[in-house]
Amino acid sequence: MGSHESDANHLPTPVTEAGRLGLDTLLAKPRSSVIALDFDGTLAPIVPDPERARAHPDAVRALTALAPKVASIAVITGRPAEVAVRYGGFGGVAGLEHLVVLGQYGAERWDAASGKLTAPEPPAGIAAVRAELPGVLAAAGSSAEGAWIEDKGRAVAVHTRRAVAPQSAFEALRAPLTDLATRHALIVEPGRYVLELRPPGVDKGVALREYVREVGAECVLYAGDDLGDLPAYAAVESLRASGTPGLLVCSGSDEVPELRERADVVVDGPAGVVRLLSAAAGSLR
Repeated sequence: MGSHESDANHLPTPVTEAGRLGLDTLLAKPRSSVIALDFDGTLAPIVPDPERARAHPDAVRALTALAPKVASIAVITGRPAEVAVRYGGFGGVAGLEHLVVLGQYGAERWDAASGKLTAPEPPAGIAAVRAELPGVLAAAGSSAEGAWIEDKGRAVAVHTRRAVAPQSAFEALRAPLTDLATRHALIVEPGRYVLELRPPGVDKGVALREYVREVGAECVLYAGDDLGDLPAYAAVESLRASGTPGLLVCSGSDEVPELRERADVVVDGPAGVVRLLSAAAGSLR
């Protein structure tokens, strides 16, 4: 398990040699480094209604302090890029010119420097799934009571956090949603009381690797909190194996032990991530 943060003014010491090399390289070569961050659960606290999610109150301040000192900050999220920008409060903020939002697992992109959003049309299978999902939930009956659908444009998610029995609903819906996704050439991505149906071949790992390659980064930090962040963790591990140092940060959650066990550093949720970003900004010139 990764180390816990020390305090608000000091960077924590990673528990692995690879993590320590990643942090040392970030501090030595900040302008060749990419800081990559998940949104929900990492920059924004998890809330019962995802439409009410907002970035931690100090997140933008920390990002504006750090962004000018690094090659880029990339927010990589399953949300539509425009939604993450709005909920994050990133639009029109001086000092965030080095920030990009890679939405829908990298299928969409928003650049703070230009304010430009690029978003291709969703695949055909999404429309079919969107139409059939209410019937699938109805067929699940009382076992899925309280589950609800979130339309993400290029993906559709079923949340069970507000269900009468969240974990039971999650398990009851997993097989029928997987069958539905398969029929329409999609996949199911499980998360913290959410099952997301989306196109295959796009995930946070693919988005991160492509962006690191685009920037030519010599170091990458990635912070996440959920199962959907595991591909990004794997991407950082692969980059480290090929000679690009990296640091893995877990925005701590007892709900997802897989990330905690692989992280170099564990912080206390979005508040801890913000403290880490602020401490990094204060350590760089």
